[in-house]
Amino acid sequence: MTAASATETVETVFRIESARIIAGVTRIVRDVGIAEELAQDALVAALEQWPESGVPDKPGAWLMATAKHRAIDLVRRKETYARKLAEVGRTLEDVPPPEPADATDPDGIDDDLLRLIFTACHPVLSTQARIALALKLLGGLTTEEIARAFLTSEATVAQRIVRAKRTLAKAGVPFEVPYGADRAARLSSVLEVIYLVFNEGYSATVGDDLVRPALCEDALRLVRILAGLMPREPEVHGLAALLEFQASRIAARTGPDGEPVLLADQNRSRWNRMLIRRGIEALERAGHGPYSVQAAIAACHAQAVRYEDTDWATIAALYGRLMTLTPSPVVELNRAVAVSMSEGPAAGLKLVDALADEPALRAYHLLPSVRGDLLERLGRGEEARREFERAASLTRNARERKLLLERASRSAK
Repeated sequence: MTAASATETVETVFRIESARIIAGVTRIVRDVGIAEELAQDALVAALEQWPESGVPDKPGAWLMATAKHRAIDLVRRKETYARKLAEVGRTLEDVPPPEPADATDPDGIDDDLLRLIFTACHPVLSTQARIALALKLLGGLTTEEIARAFLTSEATVAQRIVRAKRTLAKAGVPFEVPYGADRAARLSSVLEVIYLVFNEGYSATVGDDLVRPALCEDALRLVRILAGLMPREPEVHGLAALLEFQASRIAARTGPDGEPVLLADQNRSRWNRMLIRRGIEALERAGHGPYSVQAAIAACHAQAVRYEDTDWATIAALYGRLMTLTPSPVVELNRAVAVSMSEGPAAGLKLVDALADEPALRAYHLLPSVRGDLLERLGRGEEARREFERAASLTRNARERKLLLERASRSAK
């Protein structure tokens, strides 16, 4: 193996294993910031040694063992060695065995990676900080990649991550999987972060591209890990199902030049059938919460062979159920679209007009966009044009703006 290929192998293995390494080391040092530095030390050691000695048989285990031994050395150098020694046990030369699950935890969940997910997504952090830290620690993205994904400066992201680590340390956030009511509260935060990361990838709020596939892949990877680690949490499977279904359509959402392709116009042969099957399997294990209901809606779309075959009446009913679980003007707007498809555009327009004065939708470009679509279907072209132009003025995504202006132009004819 050449030095270049060894280096490439090191980087690939580290990207795959970094989250587990950081999680394993955090168990020893109890600080995600220090654990990340020690994982990086192991990466540097591999970059120095593997080109000379060759790639070990179990490269991931090599990185994990190297990082853990450095963590142990660090603990030994601490003045509080005796206290730390008592915490991690008397057999520091060996890889620490898993600690027994908390006796008060009825589910007995014990996994370092799951601990890391819950730590990175602790409610003590802002949503932006949770997303940045989760992508850094769990997604294995560099600061530069995160900055590029969210169209902000590398310095801003770096500061955000540093502050997040500092906040976790200052707050004394334990490296643990909470249980009972605490778990329910923290799990909600974890799922929200994964959901937000996926949505940002699926429909970028700003920038020149409609889709950022890498973000979707990271979110999918996290929710699959979570579903494997927490098989008895129905909303985890609900979110997994939703993301699998949504991800199945990504390739068809844009044309050859990156232009948006509306659902009605998408080539369904480009939908990923494997992801749809995974979505159906996950949905069978889901419950009745908000993510599960959204997954059921996505399943209706996924199972329609043609756009004309879509079961809009069921989708409208599911949005009605979603409104009882998580009422919001955005959900109501989506319900209006489904109602317009099952009962006609006039019925949908009545619901949309009821949202006209909703403060939360004042700068939301999809409100005038949906209204423009309904007016166009009712043959009210001039009114539709004005709505599409208003929607174009509100969106910050260049691809969406272009599409909306094209629709405005067509409506005026």
